[in-house]
Amino acid sequence: MSTVTTDTPKSGNTFEAKFDAEAFAMNVARAMESGGKALAAYLKPRESGEVQDRPPAELTEVVKTFTSVAEYWLSDTSRSSDLQTKLAKDYLDLWGSAVRRMAGQDAPPAIAPSPRDKRFADPEWKSNQFFDFVMQLYLLTTKWAQELVRDAEGLDPHTRRKAEFYVQQVTNALSPSNFVLTNPEVLRETVASSGENLARGLKMLAEDIAAGKGMLKIRQSNPDNLVVGVNMATTPGKVIYQNEMMQLIQYSPTTEKVLRTPLLIVPPWINKFYILDLKPEKSYIKWCVDQGITVFVISWVNPDKRLGNKGWEDYMKEGPLTAMDVIERVTGEMKVHTAGYCVGGTMLATTLAWLAEKRRQRVASATFFAAQVDFTHAGDLLVFVDEEQIAALEHDMKTAGVLEGSKMAMAFNMLRSNDLIWSYVVSNYLKGQQPSAFDLLHWNSDATRMTASNHSYYLRNCYLENRLSTGTMVLDNTLLDLSKVKVPVYNLATREDHIAPAESVLYGSQFFGGPVKYVLSGSGHIAGVVNPPASNKYQYWTNDNIKDVNVAQWMKGAVEHKGSWWPDWREWLGALDPEEVPARTVGSDALPPIEDAPGSYVTVRA
Repeated sequence: MSTVTTDTPKSGNTFEAKFDAEAFAMNVARAMESGGKALAAYLKPRESGEVQDRPPAELTEVVKTFTSVAEYWLSDTSRSSDLQTKLAKDYLDLWGSAVRRMAGQDAPPAIAPSPRDKRFADPEWKSNQFFDFVMQLYLLTTKWAQELVRDAEGLDPHTRRKAEFYVQQVTNALSPSNFVLTNPEVLRETVASSGENLARGLKMLAEDIAAGKGMLKIRQSNPDNLVVGVNMATTPGKVIYQNEMMQLIQYSPTTEKVLRTPLLIVPPWINKFYILDLKPEKSYIKWCVDQGITVFVISWVNPDKRLGNKGWEDYMKEGPLTAMDVIERVTGEMKVHTAGYCVGGTMLATTLAWLAEKRRQRVASATFFAAQVDFTHAGDLLVFVDEEQIAALEHDMKTAGVLEGSKMAMAFNMLRSNDLIWSYVVSNYLKGQQPSAFDLLHWNSDATRMTASNHSYYLRNCYLENRLSTGTMVLDNTLLDLSKVKVPVYNLATREDHIAPAESVLYGSQFFGGPVKYVLSGSGHIAGVVNPPASNKYQYWTNDNIKDVNVAQWMKGAVEHKGSWWPDWREWLGALDPEEVPARTVGSDALPPIEDAPGSYVTVRA
């Protein structure tokens, strides 16, 4: 193939690359060949019966929700007429502005994108009249669609939330930045490389559909040099116990003395534990070990159909409760400090309430990382939770025994679809750019399955019926009451969290019966938690007043601290129980090490 040379454009609105027609034809042929392979990868599992296509249950919800909105506007002729008139006026204003610009006059835009909207950051979206017009047309239409939902009267809050979410998903998908001919960056790249970007992109598309066994599995990270146990999750330690639900890892000490009370970390089973042990410089687990803490971590199994009937009670008994017994056998300590992340924190809270009801004193403190115990303000995930949707999900899980990790991963990605879906569609398949090797996004794509019984219990008892905080959750024939949990609590929220909103975590703080320290970290659900002090990034806020306030009110009296919250937490932990003992060896004669950390359970991929 002949080499393509390019010249730098002299202005922001002209393409001056030297176009090679012969190379373009060859690249189009390669792209079409890859397109055929993508289609074959899509059809193969359907022809063999591995995948059976049927209308997704979500489609019914979308149609039903939009019908509720449409009924309001179409039930009154004057109302629907006003609606059309408003959109027509916006379009006429845009057309008038565009005509004035073509005549060489200064004309303010009819609408402008948010400065934080990365889709329209390229200067040519504004300097080129065609792209500027297309962008403004899209933004005006999006604004109109959002106002349809906002101004529709009589919608119940849940229906309105779903409508807002679905409108956001549709408009994000239809953005002109997602198409070759209406994205100036992609068009420039196509001309400059004579279509080689499209050939590379279609090849990746075919590979990703094949990797997803007939479903598109968007690659968010280059897996090269990202191997669990080799480049990530490398903190030295051993698996000292395992059952069919989890492996328990004890990490090797790096200090001569350690806190007498060990730490048990309960991670989420929705994702894998090594989010807390990525590369060494990001590892919360390694940092804790270096701070003189004996660290134990649960590594949950990636379940298959055989474990489909394992429920919340089984996870509690075979997870944290069993881990506490094992830790006592290894260290001799009856009490442990505990930490739970996300749904692992919810599991930890139910375990604490269960222990309190049984009058068992096994826990010295509890730390929650972006975890919810009350779901009144649970955020965008509530879109997926109502009786009809849960019943449909339960029907699907009944046959499989599990919820495939890809479905939950897609739900999380949709909460930030522009960042986690469409930006990769553009960069991977239109620009033909291989994503970089990013440990965090590699972890994000390393999805896990969830047992049908456990996931159903979680959705119904927490999101749908909010039973934990109201004192009506029954677990192991035991009524749980968080007010009986008297241990000190360090309750960490993150300011930009879409999964466990800061408002939800703050509101949940009031239900514990002991002292609670609420801390708000900068950034979101992951970066706000995984924020090592050496990075000197973000900040955190503290304020002892957590009663009868929302986050906005709490912030007014909060003190801002630069950097990571990790040292603040270590100081809090040390103040509770400063006694130290000589560093412990890993395992014991009764519980010798089984294998090296991170163990084998974490390497099982969905």
